[in-house]
Amino acid sequence: MLLSKHKKNQNANSGKRLLVSVNVMGSAGPIRFVVDEEELVQAVIDTTLKCYAREERLPRLGSDHRDFFLYSPHHGSDAALSPWDKIGSHGARNFVLCKKPHTTNEATDNGRGTSSSFSRRGSGSWKSWFSLNLKISSH
Repeated sequence: MLLSKHKKNQNANSGKRLLVSVNVMGSAGPIRFVVDEEELVQAVIDTTLKCYAREERLPRLGSDHRDFFLYSPHHGSDAALSPWDKIGSHGARNFVLCKKPHTTNEATDNGRGTSSSFSRRGSGSWKSWFSLNLKISSH
């Protein structure tokens, strides 16, 4: 009994813990987990990516926290949180995780198209096919 009482006191002195809810752009629902309010934003992004991968959610995101931005509704919609800020300093518990846009370096392409431009064109083809199908069926 004394041992469990000591553990409770030890946890009470370690700081506040927050239930954080992170919505991942393109995913079905939020990821919820408990963090210490002194945790860095970078660690929260890393934990979110690990939970996302463990649950085998789609689309697959990767595991590098440097490829993502974390947004807070209180911080403003156009400004991402700094990776070195403490998560408890923002006064929010709901966040949105977005992947950073990839920039292509045209100097390394030498005027040739890259495979990423082809895959980007291919991913939108179903939308154009669907809209074309609607146009044809309405006539």
